[in-house]
Amino acid sequence: MVTYLGKLGELTLKGSNIKTFERLLVQNAKTYLLSVNAKVHLNFGRLYIECEEDSCEAVEFTLNHLIGITGWAKAEVVEKDIKAIQSKVLELAQTAVKKGAKTFRIDAKRSDKGFPLDSYGIMREAGTLVYDSSLMSVDVHNPDVTFTVEIREKAFVYSDSNKSCRGLPVGCSGKGLLLLSGGLDSPVAGYRMIRRGMTVECVYFHSYPYTSKEAQEKVEKLAETLSYFGLRTHINIIPFTEVQMQIKKKSPENYTTLMLRMCMMKVASKLAARIGADCLITGESLGQVASQTIKNMAVTESACSLPLLRPLCGMDKEEIIETARFIDTYDTSILPYEDCCVLFSPKHPVLRAPLEEANEIYKGLEIEELLDKAFENRELKRYEAAGYVASKWGTKDNKERLSKNYGELIPKE
Repeated sequence: MVTYLGKLGELTLKGSNIKTFERLLVQNAKTYLLSVNAKVHLNFGRLYIECEEDSCEAVEFTLNHLIGITGWAKAEVVEKDIKAIQSKVLELAQTAVKKGAKTFRIDAKRSDKGFPLDSYGIMREAGTLVYDSSLMSVDVHNPDVTFTVEIREKAFVYSDSNKSCRGLPVGCSGKGLLLLSGGLDSPVAGYRMIRRGMTVECVYFHSYPYTSKEAQEKVEKLAETLSYFGLRTHINIIPFTEVQMQIKKKSPENYTTLMLRMCMMKVASKLAARIGADCLITGESLGQVASQTIKNMAVTESACSLPLLRPLCGMDKEEIIETARFIDTYDTSILPYEDCCVLFSPKHPVLRAPLEEANEIYKGLEIEELLDKAFENRELKRYEAAGYVASKWGTKDNKERLSKNYGELIPKE
């Protein structure tokens, strides 16, 4: 049996309602692993996942994407005896040396206060065999490898600790509707809200044939990637060709992009009400493009009937790109398929639109009927992290059980 430890971060700062967050974290971890043989529980600030060797990849995928933990490690379980701990540290050191490590240090955490050595004593004694054998030298400031010993209900020893997403467990902060495009920004915005515990669904405005099928497939892949972090993502695809043609016909050229965004907000607000979302989410960053000046953002927001969250508002492009690489949306976002926001973009867009003037132009579009039509003709696609795990690593029996209980959870092969 293989044991993984997940390290809680922000959750430990919660007060009397901490159990609610902990239960949700455990529930989310179990959801990822519905199709594999793994046991999940939480105890004293650690998430434990135990599995057979053939389920390790599924568990590691889960821990890399599970919102609510700061990091994780594949741990060795040994007797709560300092000699057993020393032997295991020596074994891990021999493996580390083969990989090129020359220096080490010991970290220790003692939750079981009945253990005869305190944390400093464990750090002093655990590496004795490594040091005496001259296998590696000690470097407490910048070691090649750190061996960690945790004394809990059992003794856990590990050398490789991996960072995770941090944040709050998905499902503790309501639901948001993300306006998802094919660019870099909106997937990052969705991820940042997922990391604050929000369940996120998506809406994508498609203008076929002016935007290609490949552009739609690109956005669908982005939605699927977000589902790996958010457990599940539904994407609503809304046909917007007639709306854009009406805007081109009725709007002054310099206002076309702003009118398009107002129309999107109108439809997104209607969809949010239908699905029970508490807010809208966009990938806008202040000053990044003409439609994202503070004046124009105020115009866009005036078309919303719900709060509009802009989690990237104070971020620059380099910060956004860094996050896109981390969540693995960057390579998809840079594929050369344009979305509907690029269509009919004016050469000289308005930079500081007066709200009253923008509202008068919007009224002149005579577009409400087309917006209703677009809304009614939407297409829905669903992506589930548990389905992805099942398709990659699920056991045959568990996949059959999932197919019966969860319908289309598992993607077609």
